[in-house]
Amino acid sequence: MSNITLLFTAYGSPGPKNHVALFITLLLYVSTVLSNVVILLVIYFDPSLHKPMYIFLFNLAISGLIGSTAVCPKIMANLLKDNNSISLEGCLFQVLFINVSAGCAYAIFAGMAYDRYVSICKPLQYHSIMTPLRVNVLLAVMYILPISLLSFQVYLTSTLPLCGCNINKLFCDNLAVVNLSCVRDAFGNVYGLCVVLVIVVLPLFLVILSYIKILCVSLRASKNAQKKALQTCAPHLITFINFSFASLFSVIYNRVSYYIPPEMNILMSLDFILIPPLLHPLIYGFKTQDIRKSLYKIFRRRVFMNSDTSNQNVNRLF
Repeated sequence: MSNITLLFTAYGSPGPKNHVALFITLLLYVSTVLSNVVILLVIYFDPSLHKPMYIFLFNLAISGLIGSTAVCPKIMANLLKDNNSISLEGCLFQVLFINVSAGCAYAIFAGMAYDRYVSICKPLQYHSIMTPLRVNVLLAVMYILPISLLSFQVYLTSTLPLCGCNINKLFCDNLAVVNLSCVRDAFGNVYGLCVVLVIVVLPLFLVILSYIKILCVSLRASKNAQKKALQTCAPHLITFINFSFASLFSVIYNRVSYYIPPEMNILMSLDFILIPPLLHPLIYGFKTQDIRKSLYKIFRRRVFMNSDTSNQNVNRLF
């Protein structure tokens, strides 16, 4: 595996178009990092947000930062230096972090759906069910399961002999590396299917099941209870649909990327990596009243602190 270099062919020839793509990538990446860091800081420093739903949101922001940071700096470096190569070790690490980020995100979405189900369908039992211990156990499973399964998948990929070095993408993914192999890996293909079933299909099933039960309970409730349930579930449902569509788009993109112009290839490939983690904190920031209140309190406290400091400085002058 040592001294093997892979080449990304999706960047096209160097030129002004790459500089425009570099600016767009930088803008989206900085926006993604800032929005997620704001969510992390707000939840961390506000004790009133130390609840299961916001703990899951905290970890969703972390997974988004992991995925975008695994890819964007390398994309920007390639666009800046017109150097489209990556070592095989670097490529496999990129595959691991991208897949772990997506796998953990799906697991976190399932945990958030379960939390909403308990909150709406079993409100009197909520605190006895969603205990700190149970939340920590769920978080441990959300990280350990994807990391262990995906690490072994990347290990299997690393053992394959390669007969090619060109990847028609901006970054590495497992399928792209497997397609460079000289041999057909039947075990790896079956294992990959099992990983998809556990990491993607199972959480998707749990989310759908949770919302079916929430819908059944809401239909029997009063109009006011239905409105409250919608306000509670809307941010999670919107972010989950956004993430799922981005994942589906990524799968379709893998099949048609050879037929897309390089400049369009750059922009389209960023959708899965940057758009979901950028939109998640924005959706929760606008749709969740508790986070809006916390942001307002922090901003107001900061303004008043600056105002008091200025007044003290003025008083010293006189």
